[in-house]
Amino acid sequence: MPSVQIKDVPDHVHAVLRRRAAAQGRSLQEYLLACLTADAERPTLIEVIERIEHRTEGDLPLSAAALLARR
Repeated sequence: MPSVQIKDVPDHVHAVLRRRAAAQGRSLQEYLLACLTADAERPTLIEVIERIEHRTEGDLPLSAAALLARR
């Protein structure tokens, strides 16, 4: 399994992340892996739009879908 290393993390950021991990009863590595996993599973707006544009079912124009989504 690949690994990720992040260098030059500011001290205050590291401290906050360690506190959040401890509050959840997790190691810093477990906490960060959960954060990264959640972020990767949540599509960006661009990814959602690309998925919509590639769909072949339905006949609702993208502009109409966007209006409905804003409600």
